[in-house]
Amino acid sequence: MTGSPPNQDSCRKNYFALFWNGLNSFGAEPDSAHSFSRTGTVNASRLACCAALAWLLVLPSLATSAQPSHITLPPQAPAIVDKIYSLDFPGAVEAAKRMQHESPDHPLGYLLEAEALWWRIWCTSADFKYGMNDARRRPKLAGDQHYLELAARALSLAEAQIKQGESAEMQFYAGMAEASAARLYGLRAENRYAARAGVRGREHLLRAKVLDPDLADADLGLGLYNYYVDTLSAVARILRFFMGIPGGSKQEGVRLLEHAIEHGSLTSNVARFYLALNLHRYDQQYEKALAVLTPLVEKYPENPLFQLVRGDLYAKLGRKQQALASYRAASTLLLQDAECQAHVRELTRISIVALGMKNDGGDR
Repeated sequence: MTGSPPNQDSCRKNYFALFWNGLNSFGAEPDSAHSFSRTGTVNASRLACCAALAWLLVLPSLATSAQPSHITLPPQAPAIVDKIYSLDFPGAVEAAKRMQHESPDHPLGYLLEAEALWWRIWCTSADFKYGMNDARRRPKLAGDQHYLELAARALSLAEAQIKQGESAEMQFYAGMAEASAARLYGLRAENRYAARAGVRGREHLLRAKVLDPDLADADLGLGLYNYYVDTLSAVARILRFFMGIPGGSKQEGVRLLEHAIEHGSLTSNVARFYLALNLHRYDQQYEKALAVLTPLVEKYPENPLFQLVRGDLYAKLGRKQQALASYRAASTLLLQDAECQAHVRELTRISIVALGMKNDGGDR
């Protein structure tokens, strides 16, 4: 391997692109102590996004006249979610568009279409570095505009309903719409736009929790904030203190992510995926990460991305035969999207080469 890994602080301090599917689109750093900055300097602008959140994180839990509300999914929503995480992009998009037609004033159909498009973006943008398959960076593409329009439409619809009568559900959807935009901006390294969308999204999510403290889906974002802030380097912690950025607890972050996994209506799968990635990347808890990820692989055996991530964990644990089996499974799964299919097979090839084992014809 040549070159040095990127600074982990840059990922953590640009939190906003991480908290929905996503979401870790500001990049993935290797699980190596050498990836921490040893220069004694930190770019203060990279902390600006967290500083902008300070007032949001200390919002008082004031009593409100609005009634607590939980997310009530339309009957067709679970099937669309399953199509998304099976990487059936055409089927998921078609079903989401039907939902939009049937309920044009509800934001969920637009968010689900955006979610399907996001996983295609993740698939076609991922690379293999530092022993991990992950989506880190990609340039701006013409097709991104439709994705951003979906996020904007969902936000507009949610905010319109909030004006008519506030609910935790619509505040949650508004937060997810902002987060959907933030993660794409983050993947494209447009950090200022990502931070602004993230600030607005977090405001909606925190308001949703004020209205309904038991809203588990909002715990995805709150959990990731706690996790990343607690893993900042010593220098970044000092800057965070002087800039008035509230601290976080990794343990609390894990607890919140686990709560989203257990009780979330929409964010359970994504919380599981990113908890596994973060346990791998930052904590080197490969066995625990594998335990978190495995139910997702078993639930969606058609998803080659989950197989790749499991193969990475097996490789880190020294279980080369199991890693090879996971990589081979990823390469042989058939997808309807030709570009995603081709990219998965290239990622598989690179992963197997890094493993130092022959593929023996398992890769087509």
